[in-house]
Amino acid sequence: MQIFGNTNFDFLGKKWLFIGASLVLTVAGMASLWMKGGPAYGIDFKGGTLMYVKFSGRPPVDKIRSAISARIPGEVSVQEITGTNEVIIGTELKDEKTLDVHRRLLIETLGATFGVAGGKPDLNNLGALVIADRLRDPLQRGGVPMSDQQLQDAAKALVEFRDTPPRSGLVRSFDELSGAPGVTAPVLGVVKQEFALFPYAIRNVEIVGPKVGSELRNQAILATLYALSGMLVYIAFRFEWVYGLGAVIAVLHDTIITVGLFSILNKEISLTVVAAILTLVGYSMNDTIVVFDRMRENLKILRREKLESLMNISINQTLSRTVLTSGLTLLTALSLWLFGGPVLNTFSLALVIGILIGTYSTVFVASPIVLFLSNFLEGRRMGRSRASAAPAPVEGVGKISKAVK
Repeated sequence: MQIFGNTNFDFLGKKWLFIGASLVLTVAGMASLWMKGGPAYGIDFKGGTLMYVKFSGRPPVDKIRSAISARIPGEVSVQEITGTNEVIIGTELKDEKTLDVHRRLLIETLGATFGVAGGKPDLNNLGALVIADRLRDPLQRGGVPMSDQQLQDAAKALVEFRDTPPRSGLVRSFDELSGAPGVTAPVLGVVKQEFALFPYAIRNVEIVGPKVGSELRNQAILATLYALSGMLVYIAFRFEWVYGLGAVIAVLHDTIITVGLFSILNKEISLTVVAAILTLVGYSMNDTIVVFDRMRENLKILRREKLESLMNISINQTLSRTVLTSGLTLLTALSLWLFGGPVLNTFSLALVIGILIGTYSTVFVASPIVLFLSNFLEGRRMGRSRASAAPAPVEGVGKISKAVK
């Protein structure tokens, strides 16, 4: 499929405009990183606790933040998930000893702030074993005959019923439980007496220690460097080392600008962002290889063309393919960014930035670098050729001239 016909854009003629834009973005990003002391790492890398909490109504974000900040020192983040009644509560960990302490403090703080008075345990945040143990004696006292196995099956069915949609972990009324398998009217009556229903449910808790976060950060950096090194070797073997160097510099340029823009936009670097960056390394490199492959083919066909003209021809010939692949991928990434919610926000933002920067770096960064290095090496080769072709001075000529005088 061809979007463009026989185009003849002078891409390399505009290279300095885009190289200037790249330098501005790079300097701005590096300055932001320097002023902020480096990237804003997420809990994956710096260590911390993430708790996903679902509320029965719209979450009171300010109340949650103030309650937790009063009990847990350090940075506390409360992020509302758009379109749902869920929040992501994050706390920072400074040492390994506080791993379980923060989790327990978060649970206690939520219970003290939003719990129901009376001291009854919350049915929305208990497992099947705890529920079965809590019901065993009251059921016997109430004259409801149930074996241990029946009691465990009923508690398990109750939890499964609670955790399936549309409840998804949050029961708002005890009457909803009447539809749970094995929960008879007498059992439901005891459940009402022994439990309370808090207006929230803890969906998931993630804990990453500072040491593990540091190791993950180092491994992410090494993974990116290994990927770049491997691609440099591959392209140098398939084409020439000049092409490999140009491609790797262009991909490194994409990575630096993406990280810099994340710093400018105050976005955190997490494992999902690193995954997006590694994806973009491969995507951008593939785009560059397609253009370079066309250049290699044209070098055999258009031998009399100057290198800059040949590069422009090659880029124009692959323009439709570049626009189709990059455009469709960009639309997908934009959809994730706009409608994917906070969980996918940073991942999709990294894809959007990387696709835009990576597409133009193939044309306006990688190609000019290859052109410059090729012209430089050709100039040196021509200089050596002229030096070797110059006639050598005849030995003794100078002495004979002096003697004649």
